[in-house]
Amino acid sequence: MKKNRVDVITMGCSKNLVDSEHLMKQFASYGYQVVHDAEIPEGEIVVINTCGFIESAREESINAILQLVEGKKEGRIGKLFVMGCLSERYMEELQAEIPEVDRFYGKFNWKELLADIGKAYHTTPADLRLLSTPDHYAYLKIAEGCDRTCAYCSIPLMTGKYQSRQMEEILQEAKSLATQGVKELQLIAQDLTYYGIDLYKEAKLPQLVRELCKIDGIEWVRLHYAYPNHFPMELLDAIREEPKVCKYLDIALQHINDEVLSSMRRFVTREETLALISTIRERVPGIYLRTTLMVGHPGESEEAFEELMDFVRTVRFERMGAFSYSHEEGTYAYQHYEDEVPAEVKQERLDRLMALQEEIAFEKAEELVGTIQKVIIDRASEGYYIGRSQYDSPDVDPEVLVVTDEELTIGDFYDVEIVEADGFDTIGRLV
Repeated sequence: MKKNRVDVITMGCSKNLVDSEHLMKQFASYGYQVVHDAEIPEGEIVVINTCGFIESAREESINAILQLVEGKKEGRIGKLFVMGCLSERYMEELQAEIPEVDRFYGKFNWKELLADIGKAYHTTPADLRLLSTPDHYAYLKIAEGCDRTCAYCSIPLMTGKYQSRQMEEILQEAKSLATQGVKELQLIAQDLTYYGIDLYKEAKLPQLVRELCKIDGIEWVRLHYAYPNHFPMELLDAIREEPKVCKYLDIALQHINDEVLSSMRRFVTREETLALISTIRERVPGIYLRTTLMVGHPGESEEAFEELMDFVRTVRFERMGAFSYSHEEGTYAYQHYEDEVPAEVKQERLDRLMALQEEIAFEKAEELVGTIQKVIIDRASEGYYIGRSQYDSPDVDPEVLVVTDEELTIGDFYDVEIVEADGFDTIGRLV
């Protein structure tokens, strides 16, 4: 155990990561050495920020907690605290099953952790955040919670109702990040497109995006987690017209079969989905679409799955992820449907869908050969640098491998000619 050291471990999504970064800054302000996602945690204090979205994520979080408990027994760890979505959802069960943890906190009361060790939580200024990402990009959370009632989703059980942040507060944070050297903002929320409806009684994402583009130092703004129902079409104008907005949109569609969409409570149809995709591509030429799809939802027949496969073949998403349905306690689906699709069928469908998308992704990479892309450099490797174009989000999307003898600056932008596709990734040279 290393005195005056705090290890913070983040599980799950980028929204959790932002919470961890705020907590890390608080500890740093009190003189602690703060380490994020250490390979071997050995701090005086260790905090794990958990995920509770689906069964596999819960298992991963619980296994991580149990490993930390062993570290505590061995004397490598002092105090062990658990926060986040898993403990928000299963607080009593965790307290009973893992009493070695010093305290569990939920999704929103983790600020009490500071008080429990005798420290005050600073609420100002807006830059009270210690980035765990490379210095040149950051996630910017614009809202918390979700008002959607998707049948399969447990997120509202943990995060509660949608709460937009004040636009002035978001812009202040973005300006602070820019002064710290951040050049790329990843806008995140459970549902970006709902932003402002609760607070301002109208969708304010298009205005927010345009205001963010006015901030000196910010060169890219990227949009994650849009929702297809009641999509604010003015957003497409902002993406097309604002040079700083990446021609990239992450919009989770989940399925295309009308019966499955209805049972999912997505409140959108196949026809409306296809029309939206067509409109997006017409109004923002060259845009890259990322989506997430689900297989094995109750009611998904083999015919419905084949319809989903045909949809992917036809639309040819530039970026796509997929996962199997998880029967989550407390959700509408858990209460009203049987988990009727066998696990082996879910896995087989998932494998087929991702194999199809892999072919499409390889072809999309080849289409970039011969083009010149603006690339931000994330890190160096032996003999080359690794960066991303405007079509690539960190951690989830392909990368651009820049082969050069020159010394490049991490976090700077360079014009790169794409000369080769290497699976999902591309290889480029400086122009």
